[in-house]
Amino acid sequence: MSFIYERTIRLADTDAAGVVFFANTLALCHEAYEAALAAAGCPVADFLGRDSDVLIPIAKASTDYLRPLFCGDLVRITLRPTRLSEESFAIDYEIVGGSGSVRRPALADKAGALVAANASALGAAEPRPKVAARARTEHVATSRSKRCRIPVPEKLAAWVDAL
Repeated sequence: MSFIYERTIRLADTDAAGVVFFANTLALCHEAYEAALAAAGCPVADFLGRDSDVLIPIAKASTDYLRPLFCGDLVRITLRPTRLSEESFAIDYEIVGGSGSVRRPALADKAGALVAANASALGAAEPRPKVAARARTEHVATSRSKRCRIPVPEKLAAWVDAL
C-alpha cells in the first residue's frame, strides 16, 4: 500500500535556474513522510519530542532526477515504507508532475503577447504527468541517551507495516 501527498512547488523550492534545487527534492519527500504519519494518527512529535529518548535519523538517502520541476507545478508524491529490520525501515518515493503537466504560469512571446505555458489553455489535451524523481530514505531507530540502535517504536512500526 502507499500514501499520496500533493503539493505545489513554491518559489523557495527553486534555485537560480528556476528549477527545484536538488536537495529540496528530499525536503519534499520528508514533508510527505510527515504528512503520512500525521494522517495515520502518528505525528512526529509523538515519538521525536524533546522529552523522547528516540531518534529516527536517516542513515542513507538517494535520489534519481528524471525531469525538472518548476515553480507552480503541482506534484504528487507517493511513498511506500518497507521494514528492513526490527530497528530500521526504508521509504521509497515517486514524485510525479512538472513538464507543463499542471499549473504553469503564462509566458510572454517576442511580441509581448501572453502565451499559455500550459497545453490545456491552448485547447490541446493535457499532457499526462510524468515521473520527475524517485528517492529512497533508510531510517534507523536510535536511543538518544545510549547512542545505539533500538526497535522502531510500536506506533511507527505499525505505520510501516500497514502501508
